[in-house]
Amino acid sequence: MNKCMELQYQIERIEDVAVVRCSGRLVRGAGLDGFRRRIEQLDRLRVLVLDLSEIQQIDAGGLGTLLLVRRGATQSSTRLNLVDPPVFFRRLLEATHLSSVFEISSLKDALSILRPAQCPPRFAIA
Repeated sequence: MNKCMELQYQIERIEDVAVVRCSGRLVRGAGLDGFRRRIEQLDRLRVLVLDLSEIQQIDAGGLGTLLLVRRGATQSSTRLNLVDPPVFFRRLLEATHLSSVFEISSLKDALSILRPAQCPPRFAIA
């Protein structure tokens, strides 16, 4: 298998917010299992953002893993947000009636939810 097609991810965590940048194939296998286990290890999160903009393929195993991640997030009162999934990914979510199950947004929208509730937006006066 082409190494660049394997599932790769990078987790950045700041306090109670984690952003996971994913690339490659979100398909059944050892890489997907490791991804799920690593996500499950993240604790005390307020927001979990999965940046899916670089995902090139997804299968039923990938969808199942996203549902498991969602269930874990719901159980721990963590807000899960899928960011910028490619068009084919959105179509798959719509075809499987899962688009209403996940919160899907652009990066800009996701950044606005990352701001803690007690911090109102700041504006610069020119």
